[in-house]
Formats: sequence, C-alpha cells, structure tokens
Amino acid sequence: MPDRGQGTLTQELHQQLRSAILDGRLAAGAPLPATRQVASELGVARNTVVTAYDLLIAEGYALPRKGAKTVVADVAGRRERRAPSHLEQGLEDPRLNPLWRTPFMRPSPPRSLPERSFRLGIPDHRHFPHDVWRRLSAQSLREWSKTHFSYPPSEGVPALREAIAQHVAFARAVACAADDVIVTSGAQQAFDLLARLLVTPGVTQVAVEEPGYPPVRAAFAAAGARLVPMPVDDEGLCVDRLPEDVRVISVTPSHQSPTGVALSLRRRKALLEFARQHHAVVIEDDYDGEFRFGGRPLDALQTLDRDALVFYVGTFSKSLFPSLRKGFVVAPAWARDALITVKQCADSHCDTITQSVLAAFIRDGHLARHVRRMRSIYGERRDALLDGLRRELHPWLEPIPSEAGLHLAARIRDPGLAPAILTRMLRHLPGAQSVGDYAISALESPALTFGYGVIDADEIAPALKRFRRSLEELCGA
Repeated sequence: MPDRGQGTLTQELHQQLRSAILDGRLAAGAPLPATRQVASELGVARNTVVTAYDLLIAEGYALPRKGAKTVVADVAGRRERRAPSHLEQGLEDPRLNPLWRTPFMRPSPPRSLPERSFRLGIPDHRHFPHDVWRRLSAQSLREWSKTHFSYPPSEGVPALREAIAQHVAFARAVACAADDVIVTSGAQQAFDLLARLLVTPGVTQVAVEEPGYPPVRAAFAAAGARLVPMPVDDEGLCVDRLPEDVRVISVTPSHQSPTGVALSLRRRKALLEFARQHHAVVIEDDYDGEFRFGGRPLDALQTLDRDALVFYVGTFSKSLFPSLRKGFVVAPAWARDALITVKQCADSHCDTITQSVLAAFIRDGHLARHVRRMRSIYGERRDALLDGLRRELHPWLEPIPSEAGLHLAARIRDPGLAPAILTRMLRHLPGAQSVGDYAISALESPALTFGYGVIDADEIAPALKRFRRSLEELCGA
C-alpha cells in the first residue's frame, strides 16, 4: 500500500470492510480474517487493522467473540439503499436478451409436497441399490486416481457410450453403435444442443406437442426457432396437420408428456414419411419408455427409421435418479461430428467419475435388474391408480389410455367444473397437475395428470376417496 498516515489507512480499511458488509459480500456470521494475517497481506501495522476492527464493532457491523475470531453482524436492515432504478420501477432492462426479459419458461414457484405424493417425473429412491452404487463409486474413484487428470472426450467416456448403446439395443431395440452416442448432462442439455445444431434463428420452424414438455419448447425458443404447436389426441401427435415447411419435429412417442398416450404405429410411419418427403428431422424423446405395462411395446421411431432422420434422446433421470444428470443422444451419422462440436463449445464434457460409475452399473446388469424390479412396483401403483379413478372418480374423470411410464392422465368430463376440480385437486392430491400447465394456450379438454413414482399403492385409494368426497360436496351429492 502507498506510504500514508496510519489514520488514513485505518479509515480506508474500515470503509472498505464496512462497504463489503453492507453489500453482502461479507455475509452475516462470517469470521473476519485474523488481524496479523490482514496486516501481513496489506503490509501495514497490526494496530491499523485492530483499530479498523474496533470501529466496526463499535458501529455494530461486527461482533467480538472471546477466544475466537470477530464475526460479521447481521445488518440486513441497515444496508444502504440506492435510488430506485428502472428495474425497481417494473421496467425491463434493455441489457438483457429480449427472450429472457420475459422468459419463455419461468421457474415454477416452489411447492411444499409430502415425500409420498402424486408428483410427476420422480422415481422412487427407496428401492434403489444404494450399496451397489457405493461400491462401484469407490471402485471408479480408485481407477480414476491412477489416470491422468485430463479432459475426457466431449462425447462421453468410451465405456459409458458402449454401455448405453448395448442398453438401448436390448431395452428399446434402438440400433446404434457406441460412436453414435453422445453423453449429455441430462435430457435437457440434449434438447439445448440439438436446438443449437438444428435451428437457424428466426427461420426454422419446429413442431412441438400441444400440450407438451415445457423445457423442450424453452430450448428451441431460446435458439430462435419459430414454434408450431401441434395437437395431440389418443393416437399421439396429429401428424396429418403438420405444416409442410416444418423442419424439426419434437415428439414423445412412447409415452406422451403429459397425457401418457402412445403414438400409434400408423402415425409413426406417417411421421417418418413426412420427414423424408419434406427433408425434416425428428427428435424422439424417450424419457421413461423402459417402464411398460401392456403388451409388446411399439418400436421406437429410431428403430423404424431407414433414412437417418431421427435423433433419439434418452435419460437416466426416471430409470435411476434425477440428480445423476446423465442423458444421451443417439445421432445420425451425418450430424454426429457437428453435435459433438456443439457439445464441446457448450459444456466441454460431463464429469468422468459419474460416467464411469454409470458405465459399470449398466455393464454389470444392475440397471436391467433395477428396471425389472421397479416395473413391477410401478405397475402395482399404476393399477391402484386406474382402479381408484374408475371406482371413485368415474362421474368426474375419464382415464386416458396409457401403458407406459410413471404417470397417467384423466380428462375432466364436464369442462365447466374444471376450475373447481383443479382447486380441490391441489388440496387433496398433492403433486398432481393440470395438463393445462403443459400447454401454450387454453385446452378444449381439460385434464389432470398423476404421477405414481413416489406414492405407495396402498396410499392411492384413500387419497382418491378424500378427493371424491370433496367433489361430492362440490356437486351437492
């Protein structure tokens, strides 16, 4: 520091610390550095630092502790206020991208839900083989410590890509090799990468399901796509209504999100023919297709594809657990290198250790065994939910046909009762949602959707009975 008087140095240090506390850079309860350490780093006398600390204590910005370091006081109510800015007046900040000033998909307000609820998209962690995962994690850490701490391949470590290729070939009849697989940080990153790859801002038209999965719409909207909402009925996406100038079609054919219907074989073939004739591509989101409860599953679009039109997106968030943050894209050969380049620019690579653990988990057969076990458990819950809907709620709700996944939906028979039914749903069926939450515009046929990933079978019937009694009161029964 420049050679100045001790008083001036004390004042400057006191003012800087005071500003840091008021701005929140020094949080309440945080210990201040030892006076000897500060004096040494600043090249000043220790008395200068002691005096500055004493001033902070006298003003109430710091609290002394006997035998321990001085800590920052809680001064949230005393922070200096700037003059109201244009943001505080409710105006948008022009420095932000217009899309994100009013985001296409705002974060949902946090909801306090019981652990066992009808929440969508969450698998049950109680039946997960935690001991196996811990053992494989320890093994992977030992192996990792012997290797160089270098950047792994952007497309994913070879062992995981090989394991994924074998898994989807066995579980979903998806024909691919390890070189076709690009590992991503969950399915959401897969959508973001594909949007960057396939969309020319302001030009490319992307067909999305209506209702459909909001994060998919958000990814393509953020990339500058022109979204074309496409209706969904009991056969899935209405392919015959696709505009001819659509170049990307996003679809959930195995288990439509959120209605749960499957895209019929007739429409699967029609969709691939449309893409072939109009030089379009299809993004197949197979987020929970491993859990089947009916007859023979319909072939994946990627399996039927003979013209390299389909990008197959998968995730382990539903089959294992969401915080794993591992998904993948099976890409056509013509797009593979470009997609890897986009991945490298956006994220460089996924973490090596978790990739290695997941590769071993799949390779050693643990994933297949876990899916078989959970399919039985989820099937029991699904049966209980369907039985309860038909037995308790038939006058008000009509289940929508669904044979896969971790949720199912039911239409409201009388749309005029929808607002009152939705209000009571929030009170009696925590976690259940309105299908309208997934739509861009108001739906003609309102519906509810129920998850059964984290609610036990014996808890479903009592919850539906309570809901029925509430609806009977509504209707004066």
